[in-house]
Amino acid sequence: MAYLQPTEFVTKLVDAGAAKVFMSTRDTLIRAFMAGAILALAAAFSISINVNTGQPLAGAVLFPVGFVLLYLLGFDLLTGVFTLVPLALMDKRPGVTLGGMLRNWGLVFVGNFGGALTVALFMAIVFTYGFDVEPNKIGQKIGVIGEGRTLGYAAHGASGMLTLFIRGVMCNWMVSTGVVAAFMSTQVTGKILAMWMPIMLFFYMGFEHSVVNMFLFPSGLMLGGGFTISDYLIWNEIPTVLGNIVGGITFVGLTLYSTHVRTGATRNTAAVPAE
Repeated sequence: MAYLQPTEFVTKLVDAGAAKVFMSTRDTLIRAFMAGAILALAAAFSISINVNTGQPLAGAVLFPVGFVLLYLLGFDLLTGVFTLVPLALMDKRPGVTLGGMLRNWGLVFVGNFGGALTVALFMAIVFTYGFDVEPNKIGQKIGVIGEGRTLGYAAHGASGMLTLFIRGVMCNWMVSTGVVAAFMSTQVTGKILAMWMPIMLFFYMGFEHSVVNMFLFPSGLMLGGGFTISDYLIWNEIPTVLGNIVGGITFVGLTLYSTHVRTGATRNTAAVPAE
């Protein structure tokens, strides 16, 4: 499987984070749009499996196909850049600034949301024959998910918000581990196997992924879910994004960097300006 040692792949992680800061706006948006769309399709695929088979584990086992495809194609998820880009900032790469990091995060958020929203509209059309009939059983399930993961948290007040945040933290602990896993091997089979495991875990455990939710909740609203846009933003997306940031940086990026890299040891000598 051509396994790379941590000291080798962590350097590659820092390189990747720096490259994303200097990527053009056009390329960042295109790659993020496609990542959001593919992950949304994988979520729709997994929910369809769960509904049709009654076996949630089957959906979780197969959901990582979307994550694997988007990373092999070189696309970018918000959860991934939450981990990779801060590494370049920690390493003090020339030209990498806080502003550059926030620019990248903002562009990836917009691109991911655009891709996920596009698939949400497409799947709502599929589930309702172009909004001509009531949603089928898969569409109805998506609406229920949206209600449970907004109003369900809200019913518990501060405790619900804490639970939502922690689920966001634990999600990106696993998802960013999957991102890192893609760098552990130089062969496609090794990358796939390494990525598959943490992604399957996060999905089956019901942790909160900001990009998956960009599909689930707009879909739920289109399909008649009993919650509002403000419910979605306040009682899911915003706390989930914050939890994803903490989980990716704290439990993956910072831990790997602090134990496998001496400060500045991976630094490049020249910066590449953003377009």
